[in-house]
Amino acid sequence: MEGVFTYLGAIFGHGDAMMVAHLVLVTIIILFIAKMATKSFRAVPLGTQNVMEAYLGGVIAMGKDVIGEELARKYFPLVAAVGLFIFISNVIGIIPGFESPTSNINITLPLALMVFVYYNYEGIRKNGVVHYFAHFAGPVKMLAPLMFPIEIVSHLSRIISLSFRLFGNIKGDDLFLWVLLMLVPFIAPLPAYLLLTFSALLQTFVFMILIYVYLAGAVAVDAEHEKAPNPVVDTMGAV
Repeated sequence: MEGVFTYLGAIFGHGDAMMVAHLVLVTIIILFIAKMATKSFRAVPLGTQNVMEAYLGGVIAMGKDVIGEELARKYFPLVAAVGLFIFISNVIGIIPGFESPTSNINITLPLALMVFVYYNYEGIRKNGVVHYFAHFAGPVKMLAPLMFPIEIVSHLSRIISLSFRLFGNIKGDDLFLWVLLMLVPFIAPLPAYLLLTFSALLQTFVFMILIYVYLAGAVAVDAEHEKAPNPVVDTMGAV
């Protein structure tokens, strides 16, 4: 944010250069974590390897409940990579003197667009163009002229939902922390860090599981899927 001190902002100035600098920092942190986790594999994992194996296992378990184990493993690299990027981006903003890349709409919007393009591509690739878009018309042919535009708008709104939910929550967390540090800059803000860390985890989880939910809706176009309500979508819509 303009006028708020950051270490990288002092070097590169505020604006696009500072945002890119924080993105590079996030990339370096992720590569460092990957290096530490893979430098010496052990049958009984320790340290960073243990943490990363737990994370990757959790990603597969999350997707297994939504889309099935086979497809969860297929889309696991995308979800795991996006989740790690979002979490690290969220967390570095909690450290005074740094800014979360995900508090910038120019970062969250491309992430949402990537997910939107990818799940539609996967749906078309698996089901074919005609069958995939016919799914948008719903099971009742008479209601197709009404349902089709509603479904199109619904899918387009996912871009706004994904990008603005993440951007708004992380920006709000950053503003809360900045105000708190200005009012009580020493011991008092410490409990707030627990709340902000939980928020960073929650927003990461929401983004990751919605990727699986959207992919499930795109590639699992069948009668049961069309008729069954999805409690995950209903729950995530309220977050």
